[in-house]
Amino acid sequence: MLPSPAPNTCVLVLVRHGATAANLAVPHVLQGCGLDLSLCEIGVKQAEQVAEFLGELFVDRPSPALFSSQLKRAVETAEKIRSRLLLRRPSAAHGANGDDEVTQIAGLHEVDVGRWEGRDYDDVRFNDVEAHQQFIDDAATYGYPEGETITAVANRVQPIFESLAEQNLGKTIIVVAHNILLRSYFARLLGIPLRDYRGLAQDNCCVNVLVWQDGVMNVRTINSTWHIK
Repeated sequence: MLPSPAPNTCVLVLVRHGATAANLAVPHVLQGCGLDLSLCEIGVKQAEQVAEFLGELFVDRPSPALFSSQLKRAVETAEKIRSRLLLRRPSAAHGANGDDEVTQIAGLHEVDVGRWEGRDYDDVRFNDVEAHQQFIDDAATYGYPEGETITAVANRVQPIFESLAEQNLGKTIIVVAHNILLRSYFARLLGIPLRDYRGLAQDNCCVNVLVWQDGVMNVRTINSTWHIK
């Protein structure tokens, strides 16, 4: 069971969504905020596994507030978590805190990959050589052509997470989001140059734990995947 945070503290459990066919393609297909795929069979299984794990943390407790991006892969993962949390609660606690629904937040969408949306990585690497090289050299400055830079993503998501934390002091919340979005945010939190964000992994349905206390966000766990089998 997860202990309740202190009144001046919010615990944020950040989860990457389960896999889609684009994630598992070889070479992988770029899906940003335009290619809105549902979870594939493996992704559904991953979502069920992370839901089971999180359900164990909240046995006999009201469900935490649950948030996600508006993209299908995140919403479907969040709904698996929501269903499991409801099953784990005693019936008397259902609806106790009004957090039985997934709140979708527009700004939590994945990075805009611009003209690379829906293209596989080999296509990009061999047929958009100059833009690809700039992206590899410094994605914080150049980013995805006609899309977002890593800096833009970090700037977009940081105030969202801080606002959610301030609005939920004394509580634990769960947020389902996306690979590049989470890696960009963690790079900033850890003081890693944003151009080096690739050094931070975010596997499908990994669990990350952050603690917001007295206006400061601290990282406790990144990319925990031991629950994925």
